[in-house]
Amino acid sequence: MKSHCPLPHTEGESLLLGHGAGGRLTGRLLDSLVLPALGAVPNGPLEDAALLPGDYELVLSTDPFVVSPLFFPGGDIGSLAVHGTVNDLAMRGALPLALSLAVIAEEGLPFGELRAVLQSAGKAARDASVPVLTGDTKVVERGAADRLFLTTTGVGRRIPGLTPSAGRARPQDVVLLSGPIGLHGTAVLSTREGLGFEAAIASDSCPLHRLVEALGPCGPAVHTLRDPTRGGLAAALNEIASASSVGVEVDEAAIPVPAPVAGACDLLGLDPLIVANEGCLVAFVAPEHADEALAALRSLPEGSDAVRIGRATEDPAARVVMRTLMGAGRVVDMPLGEQLPRIC
Repeated sequence: MKSHCPLPHTEGESLLLGHGAGGRLTGRLLDSLVLPALGAVPNGPLEDAALLPGDYELVLSTDPFVVSPLFFPGGDIGSLAVHGTVNDLAMRGALPLALSLAVIAEEGLPFGELRAVLQSAGKAARDASVPVLTGDTKVVERGAADRLFLTTTGVGRRIPGLTPSAGRARPQDVVLLSGPIGLHGTAVLSTREGLGFEAAIASDSCPLHRLVEALGPCGPAVHTLRDPTRGGLAAALNEIASASSVGVEVDEAAIPVPAPVAGACDLLGLDPLIVANEGCLVAFVAPEHADEALAALRSLPEGSDAVRIGRATEDPAARVVMRTLMGAGRVVDMPLGEQLPRIC
């Protein structure tokens, strides 16, 4: 008698939290419902930011933020909304020009909390040198929005010479990671569930456009950039492998996982590779420019812990394989759904 891994049944039914997790369920939702309904036919791999038709130097991105709780060690929904959209623009090689900010607030939200969130968003925007030019505010009935949701939209301009895309990775590319993983997801989860890790773990939420700007001299050798947010490093690497039709080999010993994150993941039965990040990026760089790119990342505080973690390979199956500490090869699958909901 064969055993089957239980999978959520979605045909003809309703949305699951996992459909918004950035993993396989999200991909199925986009392919089967969202894109066909909108009449959208992408000309390449799906990206978190798109080039504007007629002006391929301008980049557009939009993102809703529904994180719970609103405040967490290292950030809050306001700063996260700014950082998230700035970073989506940066992953297409663009510096931010302007943002919009839309607020959906629930009746009964204290003015003090709303003010704190918006002041944090304003500070994050000023620190990133990007103005918030427009927006909107709606108030809904109690229980209709879990206190506060934000949506940010950003326009950016590409840095001359940088043309990164999820579909441009090539075999032999060196895979770089700009910093440690797992901090954001475990910080939010610990705060939400009262797990007691707050003193040791803070979100890594920060803008990444200055790191990308530092990569400018490497030009077209920077093939792919991705920030491993929902679904973590595992999802980011699988998305790149699939979009570029390459394999990816990474070394577990090279991937920086802070000790408190490793401890929290062990306790909760989580894989650090699938935990969300909001302040690091993955770069696929031509091997002859890898040392230059690594030095550029390390030249800034937000990239001081940048490391090489692996390389791209020729693999028609587009598998992501991790060489474990024991020397074995482990296939790293795309996450199915969301083990840590409401983290961004």
